[in-house]
Amino acid sequence: MIEYSPLKPKGYRPRLVDSLVRKRLTEFGAVEIRGTRWSGKSWTASAFAESVTRVDTNAALYREDPDLALIGARPHAIDEWQDAPAIWNHVRHEIDDSANQPGQFILTGSSAPADKEDRHSGAGRISRIRMRTMTLSESGHSHPSVSLAGLFSGEFEPGSSHLGLADYARIICQGGWPALLGATAERAATTIDEYLDLLFSVSMRKLGKDPVLARRIAMSLARNIGTSATLKTLGADCAAGEKKGPSEDTVASYLSDFALNYFLDELPGWDAPVKARSRVRTKPKRYLDDPSMAAALLSVSPDRLLENGQLLGMLFEALCVHDLSVYVSLLPDAGFQPVRYYSDADGLEVDIIIELRDGRWAALEVKLGETKVEEGAKNLERLATKVGANPAARNREPEFLAVVVAKGTFARRRKEDGVYVLPLDTLTA
Repeated sequence: MIEYSPLKPKGYRPRLVDSLVRKRLTEFGAVEIRGTRWSGKSWTASAFAESVTRVDTNAALYREDPDLALIGARPHAIDEWQDAPAIWNHVRHEIDDSANQPGQFILTGSSAPADKEDRHSGAGRISRIRMRTMTLSESGHSHPSVSLAGLFSGEFEPGSSHLGLADYARIICQGGWPALLGATAERAATTIDEYLDLLFSVSMRKLGKDPVLARRIAMSLARNIGTSATLKTLGADCAAGEKKGPSEDTVASYLSDFALNYFLDELPGWDAPVKARSRVRTKPKRYLDDPSMAAALLSVSPDRLLENGQLLGMLFEALCVHDLSVYVSLLPDAGFQPVRYYSDADGLEVDIIIELRDGRWAALEVKLGETKVEEGAKNLERLATKVGANPAARNREPEFLAVVVAKGTFARRRKEDGVYVLPLDTLTA
């Protein structure tokens, strides 16, 4: 049972990272909860804090005197610290001066200020926790019964699925935003449009970027979601009738600033040998922090999404990557980038690879329905065969292989090959 503070907001819906926040507060002087705006960071920080400073209410004052932001009973939450970036170093100094006493501060950040030489990394003092928008298990859309931790330990209990494709189309367009739980499709669409407008016209402008070009590049990312589209391709999408689009360097600069605002996520490549060159040379696949952003940029409603099976499949895969990234981050042996994908020169591609620090790994394919399970299972078997083809390499066998589906009746294990078939709404950490 997690203990919360008296400042826990009324109606607070527990988040999966809560256990991680509580644990890190016993180990580090400060915890930073970072992620996109409106993902619930402020509420989670308040749920563990004894006092709160909201920097964005008087950012000029805290820029003038950052120490004022540190005043309050501990753990003291400092919300949106990046609006007065000097606060970071003052927190770090306060922790040093107290001989690294744990549990002093909780910082939240919706964007990452560009690194400067005079700002310390905070290593050893400030632990960083990524908060994403809500997963299906957090929003209450699912009834999870299958634990990823259990699968890695060889434990599995079959469970039933309750969601269909129409449900997923609605969930994808609504997103995992805490403020949109129970919202109508119209309100959800309007709210996400407003979020995107603020991102392009305010946040990107602050970084010296053109809001119009920022939106064009974001639309290209949405069109190419879940792929490793080249910078040239993204730039060409932005030409808008002109002779040519922005340069590759320009596109790369915008992508970097999108990442600073927790709008863009990259899924790196994987190979079994830990020193394989393909781990760093394979181009990453790109996703947006919440699939609803892509749906909004492409102007699709739930009904329209149902009419476009290919796009629904792409956005369902994005939802799987989103939710699994949260679940995997809570596993005891999860490293910095435990979720990856596989692609090789023979044309074999596997959607999701989970790799833990101790070398255990699992492979997952994503399919909309049961009719594609056989295809996914064959891909997984091909990968397992390739990895084990060279005995001298001593590559580990996968802990499990699974096809994650949208439309499925039960979570089960196939007798013929041992591959699991797991509806997404049956999964949790």
